[in-house]
Amino acid sequence: MTKIKQFEDLEIWQSAREICRMVYDAKQNTNLKNDFKLYNQLNGSSGSIMYNIAEGFERNGNREFIQFLSIAKASCGETRSQIYRAYDRGYLNEDDFDNFTSKVISLSKQINGFINYLQKSDFKGTKFK
Repeated sequence: MTKIKQFEDLEIWQSAREICRMVYDAKQNTNLKNDFKLYNQLNGSSGSIMYNIAEGFERNGNREFIQFLSIAKASCGETRSQIYRAYDRGYLNEDDFDNFTSKVISLSKQINGFINYLQKSDFKGTKFK
């Protein structure tokens, strides 16, 4: 297993970053660019996934990290809900919608698995990195 030294090494952070890029690409390539409020909400919630993973990693121990991972997981749900709104308004075609939702669902599951690992590990209460 590769040693995780910084949050950028985490696969979940990398996946969250990819989702943020997908949101930006959707804005650039669809009429989502004209729905400022929905784009801002989608951009904010997808960014929140990245931010909370990073902030939790930089905290003082696994308990706080788990708390921030839980917030990141909740932001996955918020992002997924907003993706439905973008689809329902015709900004995303079915393939893009399916791709978006599958990536967000997968990330949510990965975050949940990581939370479970941290809760059960011998590192409980200590710093992950």
